[in-house]
Amino acid sequence: MSGCCGPEGDGRYSEIFDERFASSLARRYLRRGPTAPERRIVDALSGLGLPGRSVLEIGGGVGELQLELLSRGAAETVNLELSDAYEEQADELMRASGVDGRVTRIVGVDLAAASDPGVARADYVLLHRVICCYPDFAGLLGAAADHARTAVVFSHPARNLFTRAAVTMSNAWMALTGRRYRGYVHSPAGMLAVLSAHGLSLTTYERSKRWHIAVAVREPAAVRAPAGGHL
Repeated sequence: MSGCCGPEGDGRYSEIFDERFASSLARRYLRRGPTAPERRIVDALSGLGLPGRSVLEIGGGVGELQLELLSRGAAETVNLELSDAYEEQADELMRASGVDGRVTRIVGVDLAAASDPGVARADYVLLHRVICCYPDFAGLLGAAADHARTAVVFSHPARNLFTRAAVTMSNAWMALTGRRYRGYVHSPAGMLAVLSAHGLSLTTYERSKRWHIAVAVREPAAVRAPAGGHL
């Protein structure tokens, strides 16, 4: 799916999300700031409390979300990537923002696949535009939940006929052009069930035309139902 950037092993990830893609993300952020879904994620984490908190982002790209969270008071962030395509642009953004000492970037670690990834737990674990690029959503979200002391926040594309058709056509094009990358439209209920099984309770579920955002915390709380009915 266009704009979806997350980990997927054996080189297929870097076939699509390369240095050119990283440059386009950095340019867009410098011109326009965070996107609407990114602002919603920052607001959600700000509502949970950011000052002094640590953030682990899986597949954070050039790190624009982390820059926004650090500007709101987060103490430190860690970014996991499987490809080094983002690193040059991320370094430039960090230096320009003056936060390079508060950001750790780790390349080559798949949190879901590694038996011992050597990644410390964080207060918040964030996955934005990642689930749709990863085949094993249960493994990825389970690993994310296990690394979250307080909350997991993740986005996923709306699961409707248009999205499914778009992903199907994109995957067909990838196959025709010899690329190994594939996109996915996972079940929202299935993804949330994984977090529940790992001790996290859904507190917020926001819907939009393109990206839905879920916030799940360890403390039991009342669920704010998604606008428009069921998941």
